[in-house]
Amino acid sequence: MAGRKPQRRREFGTVRKLPSARWQARYLGPDGQRYTAPETFDTKSDAQEWLNLTRADIERNQWRDPDAGAVNFKKYALRWLKERGLAPTTVDRYSGLLHLHILPTFGGKNLDEITSPSVRTWRAERLKATGATTVAKSYRLLKAVLQTAVDDDLLRSNPCRIKGAGKEEADERPTATIEQVFDLADAMGPRWRLMVLLGAFASLRPEELAELRRRGVDLDECSVRITQASPELTNGRRVTGDPKSRAGKRTVYLPDFLLPELRRHLQWFAEKEPNGLLFVGEKGAPFRRSTFGRKWRKARKKVGMPDNFRFYDLRHTGNTLAADTGAKLKDLMVRAGQSSERAQLIYQHSTAKHQRKLAQGIDAEVRQQLGEAAAGQQARQA
Repeated sequence: MAGRKPQRRREFGTVRKLPSARWQARYLGPDGQRYTAPETFDTKSDAQEWLNLTRADIERNQWRDPDAGAVNFKKYALRWLKERGLAPTTVDRYSGLLHLHILPTFGGKNLDEITSPSVRTWRAERLKATGATTVAKSYRLLKAVLQTAVDDDLLRSNPCRIKGAGKEEADERPTATIEQVFDLADAMGPRWRLMVLLGAFASLRPEELAELRRRGVDLDECSVRITQASPELTNGRRVTGDPKSRAGKRTVYLPDFLLPELRRHLQWFAEKEPNGLLFVGEKGAPFRRSTFGRKWRKARKKVGMPDNFRFYDLRHTGNTLAADTGAKLKDLMVRAGQSSERAQLIYQHSTAKHQRKLAQGIDAEVRQQLGEAAAGQQARQA
């Protein structure tokens, strides 16, 4: 009796010859939908080989709906921004990066049309048009959006693969000397003088100063209590809430020379109610970045500070002074309202004066130990 023929494995998908003499491959996906290969093939065997690879992906659970990435990038990115639960200031910053640097290139494309070569070309063009720091931030944002698309099974892999492209290597920020801080305070005028001094010698952020109130001032302790911040968005709207970091809620003790400045400001310029703002404009309106910015630029020019010296850079002066006193890193972090050591280290500047103090300290310690060793040896010889 003839042996039974082995059962032939059921073929996966179908191939057919088109009128153009090229071959087309089709298959039934795991979702029950019929799919056609995105391209045609020169030979039947090529089409069958593509089907074999597709079947292998399905068996390894690596198959992805080939139409999943047909989602408009702009719509997806804006929805991503809305659904992340980000702070208003972060949404404001990301929205600016999207509309200015990313959407002009990728806004009209689908997710699966964004390729690694197109990302490289976009980055190269951006580097010619704007600063490297802005490009790095834009690249990180683009990569984050597309990584979420990968997690959503809309893309097989992230096309942002440029090593180091998201790393910022900004120049070290300029630091004002003590004399320059007081010159800036004088140039800003009496109403804004204390704001400059607190920005430098208390390491307060502009958004913290904007929301500083009378009830947060303790003249007996010569301190200010930071509980909220009021950053201003690019559209001019203020968003009042918790400070930038968890460590932002803090009490900052001020050097005693600021006490007369604090008393004078409370008497002359601060709102009179118990919970009144410390810093308001000439007409009693809350602090506005645009108005203050014009005064700041004039004062900066008058003092001879570089054009890239921002009000925020005053924190570098305060943090460097505090570090030079020998304060521990944790103390510096508490004073500046920072949750991470990395954030604090950005603001510490090793000046030549401080390096000289370190060298003198090493010298004194070595001399002392050598002297003790010599004295011990003489005692033993005696």
